[in-house]
Amino acid sequence: MSPLPFPDPLAGAATASVAGATMQRPGGAGTGTTTIVTRVRDWAARLPERVALREKDFGVWQEVTWQGYWDTVLDVAHALIALGVEPGDRVAIHSENRREWMYSDLATVACRAITVGLYPTNPAEEVRYLLSDSGAKVLIAEDQEQVDKALEVTEALPDLAHIVYIEPRGIHHRYDDPRLISWTDFLERGREHRAANAGVVEQRMAAAEPDDVMTLVYTSGTTGPPKGVMLTVANCEFAITTLVDGGGFTDPPPTEDDMVLSYLPLCHVAERIFTVWFNAAVGVQVNFAESIETVQQNLKEVQPTILFAVPRIWEKILAGVNIRMQGASRIKRATFRFWMRIADRIGDQLVANGGEHTTQTRILYAIGWVMMFRALRERIGMRRTRYAASGAAPIAPEVLKFFMGIGVPMHEVYGMSENSAVATANRPGRIKLGTVGEAHPGVEVKLDPETNEILTRHAGTFAGYWGKPEATAKTLDADGWLHTGDVGEWVDGTHLRIVDRIKDIIITAGGKNISPSEIENSLKASEYIKEAVVIGDKRKYLTALIGIELDTVGDWAQRRGMPYTTYRDLAEKPEVVALVADLVEATNEKFSRVEGIKKFRMLPKELDHEDGEMTATQKVKRSALYEIFTDLVEGMYGGPPVGTGADGKTYVTATPAEVAS
Repeated sequence: MSPLPFPDPLAGAATASVAGATMQRPGGAGTGTTTIVTRVRDWAARLPERVALREKDFGVWQEVTWQGYWDTVLDVAHALIALGVEPGDRVAIHSENRREWMYSDLATVACRAITVGLYPTNPAEEVRYLLSDSGAKVLIAEDQEQVDKALEVTEALPDLAHIVYIEPRGIHHRYDDPRLISWTDFLERGREHRAANAGVVEQRMAAAEPDDVMTLVYTSGTTGPPKGVMLTVANCEFAITTLVDGGGFTDPPPTEDDMVLSYLPLCHVAERIFTVWFNAAVGVQVNFAESIETVQQNLKEVQPTILFAVPRIWEKILAGVNIRMQGASRIKRATFRFWMRIADRIGDQLVANGGEHTTQTRILYAIGWVMMFRALRERIGMRRTRYAASGAAPIAPEVLKFFMGIGVPMHEVYGMSENSAVATANRPGRIKLGTVGEAHPGVEVKLDPETNEILTRHAGTFAGYWGKPEATAKTLDADGWLHTGDVGEWVDGTHLRIVDRIKDIIITAGGKNISPSEIENSLKASEYIKEAVVIGDKRKYLTALIGIELDTVGDWAQRRGMPYTTYRDLAEKPEVVALVADLVEATNEKFSRVEGIKKFRMLPKELDHEDGEMTATQKVKRSALYEIFTDLVEGMYGGPPVGTGADGKTYVTATPAEVAS
C-alpha cells in the first residue's frame, strides 16, 4: 500500500465511490419530509444485503444488513406505538453505544416522538432530573445498573410508564414492577402490533414535518442544571446537507465505503452526527466499540477511515504511544526518537502549508511510511484513516501536530448542541493550527463587538431549550443569532480561534484578562498530566490544581523502582511533585509572566462524574472543584499547609519546600 502523499491509499476507491454514491445514495424514494428514518428505509430498499452496522458479541463481530436494520427499526417503532407513544412523547435511552441505541433512536423518530439520550455514567440523581425534566414516557435501559438508577428515583417520575431493559442478567425473575419489559418481549410486542397494524409506522413517517422536534440533547451542566436542546428534523437535515453533501468535513465526502468506530456517548450531538446521521445519510458503516476501555483495541481491529474524538482521547492515544516506547529496547527507542524527529519536521511543514505536503515532506513521509509510520498507525488503529477530527473542547496544538506528522489528517472543528454542531471546521488544504477553522457554507459567524463572544446563525440553530423559554431568550436573540458563550478572535480574517468560555475567563486582582484553557491545554499536552485547572480570578497570581495520568506516571515510577499503593500515594511522592514542577516551569516559559503559574497542588484523587467533580462529558466543574478542595486552593494563597476538604479528608496544601519556609 502506498503512503498517503503518493496518494492516500484510499483516495482512488473513495473518489470512485463518490461518483457511484450519486446513484446509490437514497434520494427521497417515498413521499413527505426527508428524515434520518426515511433515509435508512431507502438504503434498505436499494442495498438490502450491504452491511450497515457491526457489533462484537462474545468476541465475534456480528453484522447487520440494511434490511435487517430497517426491519428491527419497524418492530421497535410498532412496539413503542403499542405502548402508547404518541407524536411529541419522549423516549429516553440510557445505554452504552450499541445496535439497540440506534434502533430505538430511529424508531422514536419514526413515531414522530422525541429521543432523549442519557449518559451511561449519569448517577441516579441526574437520571431523576433528566427523566423528570423531559417527562419521558418510556425508558430504554441497557442493564440492571441503569434500571436500578431509574427505580431508585421512580417516585419522582410520574410520567414514566414503561422501562424496557436490554440485558436481562440480574433483572429477570428478580424485580416485580409492572413497568418492566424485556427487550425480547418488547420486540415480540412490536411484531404482533406490526402484523395487526401494517402501515401505521409508515403513516406516522409520512406525516412528519420539518419543525418536528426529533431529539433533546442535554447540555453538560457545568454551571447549573442541564438544559434540553431541542433539535428538529430540519436542524438534522441542515447538518447533513452541510457536513456531508456540502463537504463540510471530509474531502471527498463520506460514502458507503467509509467506516467509523462508535464509542463516544450517543447522547452527545457530535457522536450522533458521526454515527447515526452519517450512517443514515451516506451509508457509512458503523462499528460499535465493546466499551470505552477497549477503544484502542477496537481501533486496531476496525481501522476506521473516518475518526472523531474529543481531546482526551487524542491525548490518551499519544500518551499510550510514549509509554510503549519507554518500555521498548534501546534500539527501538532510538529508532522511534529518530523518526519522531522526522515526523516533527513533517508536522511543522504541514502546519506552515495549511496541511498540504511539499515535495520534501512527501519524500520524508514515503520513507517514514516504510520504516515507522505505517506500523505505528496500524498499532494505534489509524492506518486507513483519511479524515480525523477533534472537537467538543480545546486541544493543545502539539497533540494535533504529532498526528499530522505521522500522516493522520487532523482537523479541529467547532460546534455545539445548540447549532447542531455546525459552525466552523478546518478544511483539507486550509488548516491553521490553533484555530477551529472557517465557517461552513450557509453559516454566519460573527463576534460581538463589545465582548468578542462568538455568534452563529443558520438553519441548524435549535428550536429552544425544553421547557425553558427564559433561558432560550438569553441564548437566542430576536435576530436569530445564537450566543455561544465562547470568546473568539479572527486569525487572518478567515479562521476562528477560540479564546475560552466567557464564564471561565480569569480577571486577576491587577485587572489582567487571562484564558485558563490555553495554559491548561499546554500542561495536558504532557503524557504525565491528565487534568489541570488554573485558578486566579480576583487573585494576585495564578495557581493550578493538577491531576496526574495514573498509567503514564505509574509506568514512570515503576521504571525508577519507586513503589506506590494508591493514586494519592503516587501523586504526593516528592519525585512526582518534582516531575510536575518541571512541566509547570516548561509551560510558564511559553506564556507571559502574569500568565505564569506561581504555585500548584496535586489532586489527591482522579476526578469523577459521580462525585460531582466533572460533567458526563468530562468537563471540569470548576465551582464544585473549589468547594471540594477549598483548603488546597486557599493553601496556595497564604492558607495553612494542611487542611480538611469537603469530604472530611486531610490534604497537604503546600509542598515540602513551602512548609519548610
